Amino acid sequence: MGTFQKQIVFEGAGVALITPFRRGAVDFDAFGRLIDWQIENGSDALVIAGTTGEGSTLTDEEHRACLRYAVERTAGRLPVIAGTGSNDTDYAISLSRYACEVGCDALLLVTPYYNKATPRGLIRSFLAIADATDKPIILYNVPSRTGVGIPLSVYTELAKHERIVAAKEASGNLSAIAAVAAELSDTLALYSGNDDQIVPIMSLGGIGVISVLSNIMPKETHEMCRRMLDGDVRGAAALQLGLLRLINALFCEVNPIPVKTACAMMGLDGGELRLPLCEMEEEHREQLEREMRAVGLI
Repeated sequence: MGTFQKQIVFEGAGVALITPFRRGAVDFDAFGRLIDWQIENGSDALVIAGTTGEGSTLTDEEHRACLRYAVERTAGRLPVIAGTGSNDTDYAISLSRYACEVGCDALLLVTPYYNKATPRGLIRSFLAIADATDKPIILYNVPSRTGVGIPLSVYTELAKHERIVAAKEASGNLSAIAAVAAELSDTLALYSGNDDQIVPIMSLGGIGVISVLSNIMPKETHEMCRRMLDGDVRGAAALQLGLLRLINALFCEVNPIPVKTACAMMGLDGGELRLPLCEMEEEHREQLEREMRAVGLI
């Protein structure tokens, strides 16, 4: 393992924050309360308008307003990471530049979805965004959603760029993630993108998670990461395994349907879902409620 050579955006548990909608619009009052609650309860960073924030159904105006509002509301208390990836590289550049202008601390760039890309296309697209902006970049690998993954050869090329500092790994493939960690530990930090793999990925040298679970359990998710960073693997594993059934319930339907439902059950104002996402099936709702009761959330 080498010595990491680049800026670290955060260590620990960054929350992939939901976006509350009310009557079809972003409810900024509710958004502000969620941001404050996350900061008060131990989250280490805020990810705004990512997958969990339903970024793909935000209009351009809404997307920019959410980023600007989050920076203003957070007021430097935590790093704000802007979800600005797109399958249109020019649009991703425009949105990413805006995020930099309004004071976001880093960018989270998902691989181009639907149109996908060849490895060369991925490299050119990510480098175009990196060259056009001035903040650290976290690559986001989630092939189950986008239809395209980031192979080691692409990571190796992209890690040469001074502002491409980390990857959010939600491929679920621990063998592939281990290969990235083995080759690029001094130039690419790793975050788990799956709540059921926080401890496994951190055991390979990862420095935290970008988490859905943190929307409802920020203290516990932070604590799991803290224990790993402090070398308490047994303690971290106990938390990971103790929350596994709840984590599985949070993904029994497509994210963020269950976590928004969970927020409502807890009295956290997560607002409505936006089509094509819709309310949970009753059997899944019952499963989620059962697991939330088991850990004392409701």
